[in-house]
Amino acid sequence: MHLGNVFCALLSWLSAKSKGGEWRLRIEDIDPDRSRRDFALQLMDDLQWLGLPWDGEVVWQSQRGDIYEHYLKQLEDAGLTYPCYCTRADIMATQAPHETDGRIVYAGTCRPKNMLPGLASLPGEASLTSKTSNTSSSCLRPASIRLLVPDEEISFVDGHYGQQSINLAKHCGDYILRRKDGAWAYQLAVVVDDALMGITEVVRGRDLLLSTPQQLHLYRILGFQEPTYFHHPLLINENGQRLCKRDKSLDLSVLREKHKNPDEIVGFLAFCAGILPSPTPLKPQDLLPLFSWQKVPTDDIIASF
Repeated sequence: MHLGNVFCALLSWLSAKSKGGEWRLRIEDIDPDRSRRDFALQLMDDLQWLGLPWDGEVVWQSQRGDIYEHYLKQLEDAGLTYPCYCTRADIMATQAPHETDGRIVYAGTCRPKNMLPGLASLPGEASLTSKTSNTSSSCLRPASIRLLVPDEEISFVDGHYGQQSINLAKHCGDYILRRKDGAWAYQLAVVVDDALMGITEVVRGRDLLLSTPQQLHLYRILGFQEPTYFHHPLLINENGQRLCKRDKSLDLSVLREKHKNPDEIVGFLAFCAGILPSPTPLKPQDLLPLFSWQKVPTDDIIASF
């Protein structure tokens, strides 16, 4: 983990515990190309070292394929999904609009024309239909499974950023539930898991604000109870980029090797979150009487530790 991950973990732990709730741990290891068990075990060790214990058993997404299959079939039976044979090059060629976070809005190239009549067409849908017209050749290629989204606004109140309203078709597009290689996509897995785990509050970085309306739409069509959402500002480096693996000096493994004290790290992040007036070493539980979302800034925070 880097400090941006720890910042999210600390805020979510404080938010849950300040309300008398539980803080659950889920290992999102559904991507076979990026997930390794030793990484997950290291993350768990880091959380314990920081003084952020979780409640209940750890949930591993890699062990829940049958559950995701069940809910995907519900969506398929309802006629809300379709196979997509597009490659990334195909999608780029449609010149679909890009969101500010770099997200490509899928142009609806493979969407069958008879699905949910009355939905507004997405950019490029009319001009690129050859993939679905020749089923004998399409079926020979692997396909991802997309969810057809309606042309409607999804509104919600974020606990930190307030009222949000996003049009699914224009800003998200039909999105993938299962990849071509059979791996489960993020949106379906987290919605099913949050619902079945009884999650009532989700805390995460503001870069995932656009995922929230997609997930709320899934909650509604699957008949799940929706959680509340709190998005927080990102920790960024001096170049204005959000922290990631390239910022090795702020990686927790490096900080631990340098014998940094966990209370020192927690105190620094609490300062970044506006909870403390200065970076004072403290344990997470010592921050509970001081925590308030009103103290957390909305602008991204330059982290220099």
